[in-house]
Amino acid sequence: MPFELKPIRLSGAEVLPIIEGGKGIGISTGRTSGAFAAAGAVGTFSAVNADRVDENGNPIPPVYHGRSRRERFRELVQQAIEGGIAQAKLAHEIAGGRGRIHMNVLWEMGGAQEVLHGVLSEVGDLIHGVTAGAGMPFKLAPIAAQYRCYYYPIVSSARAFRALWLRSYRKYREWLGGVVYEDPWLAGGHNGLSNAEDPNKPEPPYPRVVALRKVMNEFGLNDVPIIMAGGVWFLREWTDWLDNPEIGPIAFQFGTRPLLTKESPISPAWKARLRKVRKGDVKLNRFSPTGFWSSAVYNSFLHELYERADTEMAFTDHPTGDHTEPYAIGVRRKIVYLTKHDRERAALYEREGKTKALATPDSTLIFVTPEKAQEIRKDQLGCMGCLSQCLFSNWATNELGTTGKKADPRSYCIQKTLQDIAHGGDPDKNLMFAGHNAYRFREDPLFADGREPTIKELVEAIARGD
Repeated sequence: MPFELKPIRLSGAEVLPIIEGGKGIGISTGRTSGAFAAAGAVGTFSAVNADRVDENGNPIPPVYHGRSRRERFRELVQQAIEGGIAQAKLAHEIAGGRGRIHMNVLWEMGGAQEVLHGVLSEVGDLIHGVTAGAGMPFKLAPIAAQYRCYYYPIVSSARAFRALWLRSYRKYREWLGGVVYEDPWLAGGHNGLSNAEDPNKPEPPYPRVVALRKVMNEFGLNDVPIIMAGGVWFLREWTDWLDNPEIGPIAFQFGTRPLLTKESPISPAWKARLRKVRKGDVKLNRFSPTGFWSSAVYNSFLHELYERADTEMAFTDHPTGDHTEPYAIGVRRKIVYLTKHDRERAALYEREGKTKALATPDSTLIFVTPEKAQEIRKDQLGCMGCLSQCLFSNWATNELGTTGKKADPRSYCIQKTLQDIAHGGDPDKNLMFAGHNAYRFREDPLFADGREPTIKELVEAIARGD
């Protein structure tokens, strides 16, 4: 029996149940989302520090002139609004009235609500839906409803959606376009693992989505689609989800697979690296300055973070218990106390050239080279507030401009590395987000022999089940 994919109603129109996953910074663009929409599907551009463009349509790299974090933060928000507007207009132009255009935001990005208002107030009905995750986007619904735009929360459990519905969304039922279930063990980028879930023990998505549907049905949302995100490749592998009363209306999101299309803006080096990914190369880790788990390709960038973590050891401010060995840290040579075993480890790291001991907010030390210590300090001082609160720099979008905690050298500047890799930087030396199924590029006929399909060709293949 041939595979048949039926249209679904999303954001006020009948479209293929195929949705582009929003990838920031600068990876899901007006060009990619417009192409998805033009193919009769749903395109999603990322409004996470979206690129502004010049008169020729070329990206304008962000530049910050402010001397303080708060001044740079204001620049970042203004540039993000301008970039979001530019990408929305480009997507609309390419779509030609077909499909739907959605905008994706990271709820924990700095100024997320201001960026949403800034873009939506200018583009009107050029954007049909807004997706938001990485946090609990309670205020997504009232903002979207204000602009008569559908909203799509990204959740990883039925419990999360129940909280969102009861606290906020029940007041804005008519604009709930769908609920994105993003699998926390399979999706790329930031993942919604809770403290109650084991990152090393993946749970199958089917029972978790069934549980989400049951909760939605409790609230009378039987006809509101669920969008399955994370681990989706060939739709012929998901036929038991189609026309399934336990699942209900369903659409599928593709984040990793579009990376190797002609419209994808990632560099040739990045595309070449993705073609070499093997099963297990994508690692779930907790180095992100957001505090969330995230999934990225294991490379030199991630390797260095794991090496930092391996050097970590606890210290005390005074001798206590096993912590009896004095050790001097910092430019003021403050004395802290280590265990005898850790004092020996510290000496070993010093012999390896990792002579800088950096204190963390958890009363631990990590050991890095002087060059890496200087880079970490420079990145922390250069913070532009890209997150609502940042573990790495201790920035927060509050009156004080700080989390009130020490900056954490175990993390990294996410804005710096994502801007670099998005604009031609070495994919081995930067954070390279990807879904855990990225290894399937090697076995996918659509990408065989270095082939680079158009998004139209990708959507057609997905619609066939391929």
